[in-house]
Amino acid sequence: MKKSYVAGALAIAFAVTPALADISVNVGAIGVMPNDSSGSLNVVEQLASLPAGSTGVNVNTNTQLGLTFDYKVSPEWTVELIAATPFSHDIYADGALAGLKVGKTKHLPPTLLAQYHFPMSNDRFDPFVGVGLNYTWFFSEKADGALVSALQDLGATTPADDISLTLKNSWGYALQAGVNVKLDDNWGLHFMVSKMDIDTVGSVKVNGATVQTVDVRIDPVVAMAGVRYTF
Repeated sequence: MKKSYVAGALAIAFAVTPALADISVNVGAIGVMPNDSSGSLNVVEQLASLPAGSTGVNVNTNTQLGLTFDYKVSPEWTVELIAATPFSHDIYADGALAGLKVGKTKHLPPTLLAQYHFPMSNDRFDPFVGVGLNYTWFFSEKADGALVSALQDLGATTPADDISLTLKNSWGYALQAGVNVKLDDNWGLHFMVSKMDIDTVGSVKVNGATVQTVDVRIDPVVAMAGVRYTF
């Protein structure tokens, strides 16, 4: 239901006859701040004789170089593509295993949005809201040495075993609000905040066989502040 609503909004934006050909590029700092929750590490709980549901995982915040592209298709409607240099996140256990570093990953979250820009009497300020689709691609996942040591201490693995970590790629919605501030005909400032629906499944594997899976809802707030150039 959510995805069909988003797809419809994007279709409307693309269907608008282009009256303007303004293309703008925004460059600045973009931060991903997870509002995460997860299922429990049930297999690890059993091995460590911990209460059921007493563990979970969380993901840290990361900031990278953001690069977004805007194409104005009418005075009110713009299509925006959000890109960035790869985000890097550490993954930790929490609850009864708080502080145990599970691993790390990188990800790219390209996001396509349809923006509605509110008409303003002062054209220096350009507030907008947006709705769109996000695809998050996880890569360079690696199990941390602390996890490897913990599994060995529990007798679940041996030093000869290969321990790896994988994360499933994610599709989800994105909501956005922000403002562009015009400084002159070409230069300006860009501020935005987005809420993204990012859900994944983390899997710990021993010699290629999955021994533990956990559902992780990252659902971050993504904020950007940067400079804007309009061609």
